[in-house]
Amino acid sequence: MDIRPIKTEVDYEAALARIDELMDAQPDSREGDELDILVVLLESYEEKHHPINAPDPIEAIRFRMDQLGLIDKDLTPYIGPSGRISEILNYKRKLTLTMIRQLHQGLKIPTESLIEDYELNTNHA
Repeated sequence: MDIRPIKTEVDYEAALARIDELMDAQPDSREGDELDILVVLLESYEEKHHPINAPDPIEAIRFRMDQLGLIDKDLTPYIGPSGRISEILNYKRKLTLTMIRQLHQGLKIPTESLIEDYELNTNHA
């Protein structure tokens, strides 16, 4: 087992390839331990060099709608009339604190996802 820090993209690709080779390793074996260590190193490297940005509030709402099989009009209890829903989902209006609370309570969307700031679409299409 020759494990070193992942410092470059070449190191990263090599670690990914080795992890792929070790995916069926038995826990508590030499290969299993190597896999565990490589995964920790890989996660650390990815956190620094390949961060995944959190979705904006509208993406979070759409994701939850997709998960639950909801359509726009199903948001009426949380956002209000269909015109307001359309404005929110098309980035024409910001969520209010009341909407955020209702979406969190009713659809279990994490508050952290709903309070992120996002740009409004000012194009008049």
